[in-house]
Amino acid sequence: MLLGLGGLLLAGTSLAQDTVGGDPVAGKTIAGQCRTCHGLDGYAKIPIAPHIGGEPGSYIRNQLTAFRDGTRVHEMMSVVAKMLTDQQIADLAAWYSSHQATATLTADPSGAPEACTACHGVDGIAVVEDAPNLAGETNIYIDTQLKAFRLGKRSHEVMNAVAAEMSDAEIRAAADWYGSVRLDITMAK
Repeated sequence: MLLGLGGLLLAGTSLAQDTVGGDPVAGKTIAGQCRTCHGLDGYAKIPIAPHIGGEPGSYIRNQLTAFRDGTRVHEMMSVVAKMLTDQQIADLAAWYSSHQATATLTADPSGAPEACTACHGVDGIAVVEDAPNLAGETNIYIDTQLKAFRLGKRSHEVMNAVAAEMSDAEIRAAADWYGSVRLDITMAK
């Protein structure tokens, strides 16, 4: 069922060129305030922050807008995003999405978590626009986010249902799988 759902989502989605109406040069300047946690290149500096370099621009825009508008809450991001204008959000999304994220598997691909691969890919590079890359994220970050979806502390039409069906052991296995993938982010010039 999940593979079919992923196929349906993928059919209407193009990750090749993600336009968000932003200016990556302006976004690089604004990203100076993001560098402590996410790095200027989008490679997270702390284990509880996600890597955002190479994410689809619309995903970054949607998450920043949700933090700003209070539909997604995080003690730090809600404060930071509250001060961002729509244009600044678009610029940040353009900057971070202009980076190239690549992943290298360190294990047999047949061990990938089946519930996740239709959207997040076997290697953790998202194959649908509204899904974040999971490659190289810390297992504690992925574990925490999946449990937040399961408990309803985070809301997403697909992820709440997927996480609700996962046991703690399945969550940990998915977190460990994607945490073991080697992520490289090439910063835009």
